[in-house]
Amino acid sequence: MSGNRRDLDPLDWAGFEAHAAELLHSAVMQLAGAKDGPVWQPFPEDMQADMQAELPIEGAGYQAVAAQLAGLLPYGVGNTHPRFFGWVHGSGGAASLLAEIAAAAMNANLGGRDHGAMYVEKQVVAWVRQMFGFPKTASGLVVSGTSMATIVALKAARDARLDARASGVGAHKLVGYASNQAHNCVARAFDMLGLGSDALRAVPVNAAFEMDIVALRKMMAADRAAGLEPFMLVGTAGSVNVGAFDDLAALADIAKAEGLWLHIDGAFGAAGVLSDVLRPRLKGIERADSVAFDFHKWLHVNYDAGFVLVRDEALHRAAFEGAPDYLASSDRGLAAGRPWPVDYGPELSRGFRVLKIWAQIAALGTEALGTAISRNCAQAKLLAEMVDAAPSLERLAPVASSVVVFAHVSGDAVTEEIVLRLQEGGLAVPSITTVNGRRAVRVNITNHRTRDEDLRVLMDGVRGVEVF
Repeated sequence: MSGNRRDLDPLDWAGFEAHAAELLHSAVMQLAGAKDGPVWQPFPEDMQADMQAELPIEGAGYQAVAAQLAGLLPYGVGNTHPRFFGWVHGSGGAASLLAEIAAAAMNANLGGRDHGAMYVEKQVVAWVRQMFGFPKTASGLVVSGTSMATIVALKAARDARLDARASGVGAHKLVGYASNQAHNCVARAFDMLGLGSDALRAVPVNAAFEMDIVALRKMMAADRAAGLEPFMLVGTAGSVNVGAFDDLAALADIAKAEGLWLHIDGAFGAAGVLSDVLRPRLKGIERADSVAFDFHKWLHVNYDAGFVLVRDEALHRAAFEGAPDYLASSDRGLAAGRPWPVDYGPELSRGFRVLKIWAQIAALGTEALGTAISRNCAQAKLLAEMVDAAPSLERLAPVASSVVVFAHVSGDAVTEEIVLRLQEGGLAVPSITTVNGRRAVRVNITNHRTRDEDLRVLMDGVRGVEVF
């Protein structure tokens, strides 16, 4: 391809369409055959070498690039496979593939202005309000994931207490509370917002890994006695290690009585509001001041797709709004439609990621999504029964949702080796964690493609590698 061409578009659109169609076929076949082959496999050395080439001066052309993209397809994390049980990764789906094609063609910036893509985001915000029983006046924003959603929510909470946007936080006395099972993104948000991670108190948990309410009250009383100002309470809906749910209704009562901002870290578990099995565990989430969760986990939208929901739109907007002259809005034309998403978060340049969220909900509906969540919970119970029946294995926590953690009775080294051999053999991908000081096999089932037989294959694999 000539480096001095003047037009960056394809010179042969028909040829480009043919190459794109071939790549689309390869992508569809990759999804259709997600259950085939190894769950994970190392990226081949020759392909690694291809990704270490010098900066290209002369382009290789669209056909060569399409072929290289097709070659990448088998070498993902593995989370599209039904026996990917590591961490909490959603398994993705066909609706996102369609949406990404349209989003790429439109190349829309959803930081602001009045255009069609903005109305898709407004629709999804309205749907999320309905999901969680929030008022129509609540605000929401599509973000990359729960980590960013937590920063947005906690900034709104911080600024509701401190006049910090211009002068900074200074020598503040604010403290917040989350269980010691809460995701690290909460402590990181305290750090990045200038509150300091030490201002987040780690509350002990009970035997079910739920926040200990008695301990919480004692910690709050001690902080107040020391002249500190409790301002935030974080409830966990689906803890990282074991999938536990705090008593959100009890936390909502405490937050109301104590004048605290109630934030729910619902990265994967908040989606349980669509499930008949988990909905009762989420009672109280409708009373929260903010909720952070991911569509790319248990709702299987392709990465990345997170969301932050805030009850008080005015407080949310006050934490971020501020338009320079070059972002002035108007009542007519393309600059109409204010407030814009940039008024609710840190990003002005925002891709059209909301389209794949809209496509997933529009194509499948919430009933099917909720049923898939309920099925995963039932599968976790089934796996727990299999573990309990195995003399060489010991379950380390109750099953609250979709996570099962267990250890080999021979100790940590054998437990870790089981996980590594399963991963390297491509049979299944659980992960390794620590529960009450012991190394554990962590099996998380947030995969709509997983069937009961996959759990039996997993257990056969555990038995096959436990002796070495």
